Amino acid sequence: MADTTLMEKLVSLCKRRGFVFQSSEIYGGLGSVWDYGPLGVELKKNVKDRWWRAMVHARDDIEGIDAAILMHPRVWEASGHVAGFTDPLVDCKTCKARFRADKVQDAQCPQKPSKKPGEHSTCQLTEPRMFNLMFKTFMGPLEEQAAVVYLRPETAQGIYVNYQNVLNASRQKVPFGIAQIGKAFRNEITPGNFIFRTREFEQMEMQFFVKPGTDQEWFERWRGWRMEWHHAIGLTPARLRWHPHGPGELAHYAKAAYDIEYEFPFGWNEIEGIHNRSDFDLGRHQEYSGKKLEYFDQAANERYLPCIVETSAGADRVTLTLLVDAYHEDEVEGETRVALRFHPSVAPIKAAVLPLVKKEGMPELADRIYHDLKRQFPCFYDDSGAIGRRYRRMDEAGTPFCCTIDGQTLQDGTVTVRERDAMTQVRVHQDQLGGWVRERLG
Repeated sequence: MADTTLMEKLVSLCKRRGFVFQSSEIYGGLGSVWDYGPLGVELKKNVKDRWWRAMVHARDDIEGIDAAILMHPRVWEASGHVAGFTDPLVDCKTCKARFRADKVQDAQCPQKPSKKPGEHSTCQLTEPRMFNLMFKTFMGPLEEQAAVVYLRPETAQGIYVNYQNVLNASRQKVPFGIAQIGKAFRNEITPGNFIFRTREFEQMEMQFFVKPGTDQEWFERWRGWRMEWHHAIGLTPARLRWHPHGPGELAHYAKAAYDIEYEFPFGWNEIEGIHNRSDFDLGRHQEYSGKKLEYFDQAANERYLPCIVETSAGADRVTLTLLVDAYHEDEVEGETRVALRFHPSVAPIKAAVLPLVKKEGMPELADRIYHDLKRQFPCFYDDSGAIGRRYRRMDEAGTPFCCTIDGQTLQDGTVTVRERDAMTQVRVHQDQLGGWVRERLG
């Protein structure tokens, strides 16, 4: 059963602490569109930076690109999105609500939440009709069919159409990959669950081009590497699992597919997909563009159309996963303490600098230490309120280390460093503080 209480607490915390805000809130908000606040943008940036480092900087066989959101309309005809990127839609004539016909059993009746749509005596559901999920717009001054373009529903196609450009410019050889992080847009019928399913989102995708016949071997390798990455950013392994796509679930382009799922308060759901796309994508673009996209293997003296192994993760979904996984409540001195136990590498703020009192030269020394640390990693300075309250604020922000400047600091230069999760304290000399924290960031 879905734990709605936890999600309500998390949404409230995200607004209060500046992780996520409702978009256009002063106008009543816009459905399933969200803005990232000061802490949220740092958390999401850390997710993307960790992904980019693992995919591009740490490897010699993957190149990065940043393709345009708007593309030639024929791209989406070749990919199958114009004809087939649809969901079945049903309307309720009584309450005017809309639902995905294949997800009705997961929805609630707006008139009686204890029932499913169609189960209430007054429900009148229409017959399903297909609904294309692409956002359509027009390029140029005239709104006519010849000017139609689409906001991309995925970033992958920008990689495929640039495959030869990257291959030639980088002097890579198959097997090699192309990685991209970028916005995508889908006019979802039933978005929801906070930032999990939205109409505007950010994808982290990598397409790995391999010789036919080696695709399944590479597919298995990438499955292992991607699960390791999610463990490395601090997600609880017991709350991650594989979901293999059966014959009825496979996309039209897929030879094999596995999802990495996380156990959210609203159930197990996908946060990343790994797909063996065979040679479908390059074959379609070769057909529709009329341009040869075959690869010539000089060593083997043969031409072939590479197969593609895809890894596709949602930056917003991984960010939400980190928030859910990190959320902890415990009791300290009779009060409930809320802490976001992020892995230090993804925490928005790495350390807080706190003068114990606003006198005896502590604020001045704390300010100097703060600015020294701030040159090395994101920090926060707080001198307002009792030290216990300041600790609690930093716990809610997910800050792993709080550095308190106290009377002993004035005597011997050591600072009290309090660790977020265990709440243990050690003393570290101010000259060694930056290095001490950096060693623990991972």
